[in-house]
Amino acid sequence: MTSDVAITGIGLLTPAGVGTRATWEGLRTGRSFAATDPLLEGLPVDFSCAVAGFDPYAHLDRSLVRRTDPFAHLALVAARQAAEEAGLDGRVDPARVGVILGVGSNSLLTYVTLSDHISSGRARLVSPLSVPRSVPNMAAGEVATHLDCRGPAFTVASACASGNHALGVARDLLRSGACDVVLAGGAESGRSQITAVSFARARALSTRRHDPAGASRPFDRDREGFVLGEGAAVLVLERPAHARARGARVRAYLAGYGASTDAFHFAGPHPEGRGLHQAVTTALADARLDAADIDHVTAHATGTPVGDLVEARTLRRLFPGGAPPVTALKGALGHGLGAAAAVQAACAVLSLEHQEIPPTVNLDEQDPEIDLDVVTKAPRPARLRTVLGNACGFGGMNAVVVLRAP
Repeated sequence: MTSDVAITGIGLLTPAGVGTRATWEGLRTGRSFAATDPLLEGLPVDFSCAVAGFDPYAHLDRSLVRRTDPFAHLALVAARQAAEEAGLDGRVDPARVGVILGVGSNSLLTYVTLSDHISSGRARLVSPLSVPRSVPNMAAGEVATHLDCRGPAFTVASACASGNHALGVARDLLRSGACDVVLAGGAESGRSQITAVSFARARALSTRRHDPAGASRPFDRDREGFVLGEGAAVLVLERPAHARARGARVRAYLAGYGASTDAFHFAGPHPEGRGLHQAVTTALADARLDAADIDHVTAHATGTPVGDLVEARTLRRLFPGGAPPVTALKGALGHGLGAAAAVQAACAVLSLEHQEIPPTVNLDEQDPEIDLDVVTKAPRPARLRTVLGNACGFGGMNAVVVLRAP
């Protein structure tokens, strides 16, 4: 379709692996990557899903690593992977290349140190780089500087819907003709003491300290909350004609996008899934598809009792004849917050390429109120042409994308 946007490169860092291949193979194992986290030692919830084995010094200059925070490290490496895969080096006018990344919040790792210095009367130890290293827009700013992208570059912050919102904004920049190429996605690290304590106090996190690997349980009867994660996914987007003109391989198409707000509660979803339903129907209309045309759903499903149930019931209403196979990646990866939706989108592209759906981890006994065909235990081969990707966030934010095979 002429309104579709081509995806020509992917960069991906997740708890399942560094790179698209490693992540995909990790997801196929059907195991969780949650473990006790030394950064959270002594806290009520002391485990997370970290990007294990990722050493920023192995990928970036030492000076760059020292003046930036982990969310920027992840964004920079993912963006470089995506740009290299798409073959952008020297082939596109840098003034026509944009960067739109989703980041849910300020980097609270830096703010823990700031607070310690100030409260102990050592303000002189606060780094003058504290603000520029930690504000959310620096993910896009550092990527733009590092890769010489001189078009629009900014961050979209809409909590856990940020990654899909970033993809939608990038799509609009391409459709409008403002850019020829946009690097879009999300990056975040939730492995902060402030983040962990705050979510724990809100009773949003699983407290399964005796079994971190079994803690994230989307759609399971015994789910009790999500597990903090981290990661980054960057997709190279361009108009199909532009991709063809430079001989780029098209991995998939971003065919539809829909966004909405529940306008109901600052943190909880609308009990009838009003906003998510609206975002899905908008995305389907944008893609010129009906619900029956969707072959697979990658769910937001964080493993919270209310959120999973609302999403499941919404999918049942959207697909009255029965929803297509569903997976929930947060069982394996934890919740990457502002990066989560972009990671889901990147993995959906891999599902389209491999014609396979990765399993939902820790779904031992599906909640009897959740009447969905959830893929679990092992990867499921499937004929896939289209994937629907859901994302929801605090403030009632909803963002949905439709991806289709080339």
